[in-house]
Amino acid sequence: MLFILVGCEPEEETVIETVIPNGLEPLVAVDDCENPTLEDGWTCIWADEFCGDVVDETKWNFEDGGYGGGNQELQYYTRNNTEIVDGKLVITAKKESYMGKEYTSSRLNTKYKGNFKYVRIKVGAKMPAGRGMWGAIWMMPLMNAYGGWPNSGEIDINEYVGYDENRIYTTIHTEKFNHNLGNQIGFSRVIQNAETEFHDYEMIWTPGSIKVYVDDYKFGDFNYVPVFNSEVPYQEAFPFDQQFFLILNLAVGGTWGGSQGVDNTAFPSTLEIDYVRVYQQDFATLDKERPDQPVGLTIGTLKNSIYWTKGTDDYGVEEYAIFLDGVFHKYVRMNQVILTGLTAGNTYAVQVQAVDFVGRISEKSQTLSFSYTA
Repeated sequence: MLFILVGCEPEEETVIETVIPNGLEPLVAVDDCENPTLEDGWTCIWADEFCGDVVDETKWNFEDGGYGGGNQELQYYTRNNTEIVDGKLVITAKKESYMGKEYTSSRLNTKYKGNFKYVRIKVGAKMPAGRGMWGAIWMMPLMNAYGGWPNSGEIDINEYVGYDENRIYTTIHTEKFNHNLGNQIGFSRVIQNAETEFHDYEMIWTPGSIKVYVDDYKFGDFNYVPVFNSEVPYQEAFPFDQQFFLILNLAVGGTWGGSQGVDNTAFPSTLEIDYVRVYQQDFATLDKERPDQPVGLTIGTLKNSIYWTKGTDDYGVEEYAIFLDGVFHKYVRMNQVILTGLTAGNTYAVQVQAVDFVGRISEKSQTLSFSYTA
């Protein structure tokens, strides 16, 4: 699209390029989602309402094994501990000897069958009762773009440990912030009847932001803020710019879930899931405006790095174009760039341009003079 600005007198035309066509098509909701659209243009792109008689293995993978989940968990995961009952997915933890373990349960994921980035996820769930139970609705990266855990991130939409009754937790883990370092970023909230009633657990994930809700109440808010992370590449603090898949599991024991022991009288215990719905915003239909001009270009603490204020747009900025001396250099997905491969000692005029999800581009930022260091 071209906007042509012409004055009253015949003058040379001024052309402002505002769109780089990216071929984005309008979204169509999947047929099997009971609530196909939400406010603000969210369209259901993946769902399981658990209406069949068995688990739909076109959508879910079972993870079998007794490897402890990396958390010294006590169960052996089998597919036999999951069933569909009255339109609900039911994972049952049992006290039974199996394959050298004293407990069994199930863990399912959507890897390669449901891979997502920048989505809104809603899960209706009833949490497991009993000391030693550890239920979770969470996400892991598909391709580990920045290396193994925790470098490529983990998103815990909701975790529930049975000894801490009615308290729900949401947490992210990254290279800079994780439980091995004891500085993971998380939030918690006490709700009523977590183990006896279904609640709606929700995550809204957009570039540089993850917000978590329970029953429409926001209780978790994670954001990439470069001024507080300028000493590291953005992915060490917020690697959430890649595809993740969803995981549902009920663990027994473990470093957190079992920190106060396991009550063997609590078995069987269940994690019940009423629905899983994944939404994406229909940018092709909704986005009508170009992004605002990026502002606040600042030289970071990390060598040869620059950051700026997160771009604004009617439906969000997807990436940023970096220009050196007026020439395009590269795209970045967060509001930080680390410049490499330039001539040491040279000074460059740096500008940034925001690009939204349909390809509309902002005006270039004001110029920042930057001296490159080898």
